[in-house]
Amino acid sequence: MKKAIVIGATSGIGKSLSEILIQNGYSVGVSGRRTEMLASLKDQYPDKIYCQQMDVQDASSIESKCNELVQQLGGLDVVIFSAGIGEENKLLDFSIENNVIKTNILGFVCATNWAMNFFKKQGHGHLVNISSIAGLRGNGEAPSYNATKAFQINYLEGLRLHADKSGHSIYVTDVRPGFVNTDMAKGEGLFWVAPVDKAAAQIYSAIKRKKKVVYITKRWRLIGLLLKILPYSILKKL
Repeated sequence: MKKAIVIGATSGIGKSLSEILIQNGYSVGVSGRRTEMLASLKDQYPDKIYCQQMDVQDASSIESKCNELVQQLGGLDVVIFSAGIGEENKLLDFSIENNVIKTNILGFVCATNWAMNFFKKQGHGHLVNISSIAGLRGNGEAPSYNATKAFQINYLEGLRLHADKSGHSIYVTDVRPGFVNTDMAKGEGLFWVAPVDKAAAQIYSAIKRKKKVVYITKRWRLIGLLLKILPYSILKKL
């Protein structure tokens, strides 16, 4: 039986992915801030779920709590980092920017570092991160969100290069969703908004195929290509 840890599993994509993994024969260690949501998952899958309350902004606790989940699971094959936040910040309030950075960069780096070092010691593993298509360009209304997702995209490529040079069978998957029907989907004029279960099913398929980069849903790959070549003169009018 394969074992996975999902960091940020109390709602949205993380929760749905945890359920799909269980349905496909995994034992899953789940973490998140909301203990009541973790308890609900445990009640649904009492023999397949192991829970650990975790706030990734408290980076000093991530390693010990992840190690506890590994002990409960009896091993580890996949780590999925699905903890992320984003807020509009038109007034550039630093407290908002700092809050996003502490989750999307500090917590992310701590968790993915732990995962990579664990996988190097055992010689194999698969790291998956939920970044965003937003990381491809800047955003004047939510600058920290897009910038932190750009950091994740770049950092994951660095980890993939690191893994390739290590000589171990370690895979790194960068998942770049467009709009998914979760609390993170904010604002007017949203389009191609995918149901959470559809997005999670496509992510699980990408995990099975050990994809390096995947856009969710698949049609967002076209938007990703357009964003990369879009002139700034047009971007600032959007």
